[in-house]
Amino acid sequence: MRILVTNDDGIYSPGLLALAEVAAAFGEVRVVAPDVEQSAMGQAITITRPLHYRATPMGGLEAYRVNGTPADCVVLGTHHWDRVDLVLSGINLGSNLGHEIWHSGTVAAAKQAALLGIPAIAFSALMNGREPEFDLLKPWVGRVLEALLREPRPFLINVNLPAKPKGILWARQSVRRYEGRIVPGTDPMGRAHFWFVAHPDHEPEEGTDRWAVGHNFIALTPLRLDLTDEARLGQAFQLAALAD
Repeated sequence: MRILVTNDDGIYSPGLLALAEVAAAFGEVRVVAPDVEQSAMGQAITITRPLHYRATPMGGLEAYRVNGTPADCVVLGTHHWDRVDLVLSGINLGSNLGHEIWHSGTVAAAKQAALLGIPAIAFSALMNGREPEFDLLKPWVGRVLEALLREPRPFLINVNLPAKPKGILWARQSVRRYEGRIVPGTDPMGRAHFWFVAHPDHEPEEGTDRWAVGHNFIALTPLRLDLTDEARLGQAFQLAALAD
């Protein structure tokens, strides 16, 4: 099995190396990742300039860095490899739970693979003020891969790892309202700058990804590319029929 590994934290992220090392037990691994951090880039692709694909040393693994986004890396990685059977993205330094899925570069790389018809899994690790302990998490990542590789294909799965897992749960995406605010400040040159800060305004519901990780379970959330609101579409069809 050919496994393409990427991320949004950049080619030198310890989470990327940890994921690639675990993946190597499941097949032939090639790493293609951004040359610098590309967090919160979402599904962005580069169309206004050329991209470079450069070999990069990575502890005996075949690896390449790209001066582009996580989605760019998946597109270039699959272009340079005749057949890719699985795409893994991560392990992200920080969670991708609930609404974070929308802007996550980690999840976007997996979505790009899904758009190409390739099974994909995004991995993210909770940070509590310090870098995740990847040596502790790697056996759990292996267990997740063993389980998910038995799932019907294709699939698109978002995985979030707590600091010290005690088990694995399937969970739905947490959908919560957020109190967004802007925090103004001043840089060393005296110029005004602004930070965007978002805080959830209520506790997560049981069965959601946030609830699972908050209770020290690894959250597995199946995603889909079709964002159609089926209930609203059905209502619209009914109203249209009544109007005829």
